[in-house]
Amino acid sequence: MAMHDTTTTTATAFGVLIIGDEILSGKRADKHLERSIALLGARGLQLAYADFVGDVPKRITATLERAFASGDVVFSFGGIGATPDDHTRQCAAQALGCELALHPQAAALIRERMQDVAREHGLPYEPDRPDNVHRLNMGVLPVGARIIPNPFNKIPGFSCTGHGGGTVHFVPGFPVMAWPMVEWVLDTHYPHLFAPDAWLELSVIVFGTMEATLTPLMQDIERTHAVKVFSLPSVDHPQYGRHIELGVKGQPEATRSAYAALRAGLQALQTPLGPELRR
Repeated sequence: MAMHDTTTTTATAFGVLIIGDEILSGKRADKHLERSIALLGARGLQLAYADFVGDVPKRITATLERAFASGDVVFSFGGIGATPDDHTRQCAAQALGCELALHPQAAALIRERMQDVAREHGLPYEPDRPDNVHRLNMGVLPVGARIIPNPFNKIPGFSCTGHGGGTVHFVPGFPVMAWPMVEWVLDTHYPHLFAPDAWLELSVIVFGTMEATLTPLMQDIERTHAVKVFSLPSVDHPQYGRHIELGVKGQPEATRSAYAALRAGLQALQTPLGPELRR
């Protein structure tokens, strides 16, 4: 259980949108959520929310409409290819209320990739061959889209900003492509938000007590300190068994002060304590 959020590292909220039936059906396990948390965390940023959506155009469009209206920064993974089950580019245009068009820079990059593949296989480059013409559909983007470079195979992602100020960065579903592209977006467009030393999390393993017993202490800490208090119970942890991880997080100075008060409160309750954790 977490108490209400009293602190933020930045006024900008970051979200992720993970698209694909294969995730919701269990055919593939999502890896993007954990990686997004790590990429943001390494820069002193936090993930505010995550949405998972199947390959249903109506749902994708509705989710993107909310993202574009939110004022947030959202990373969208998957569905930007050119196969029949890839709907993200079309849904983005619909959510923005704009047309799709072949993006000149995207087209040039896709043609470069086709030439590279032909050269690697010792074959002539045939731009008018039907499969090569079809590949250019990956460069058909919402009008006004901005390119995200793909260091793996040059097929770009893209970024769009809605009238509500929300910006969505669209990258492929393949981690080997998507994660470097997300890093590029963060390091290129948002370094002014980085605060790697502005957030601290301290916690302790608590044994032999209930969350209800700890709640008044948690409420008192949040009332008197500008931090977020959290409680993570576990009944079958392989190392600690039944326990609660109780902690605080926020700006370092406030967190250290709040954690000292938390420890004092636990000692007053005569609660058995285990290891301390720092993140």
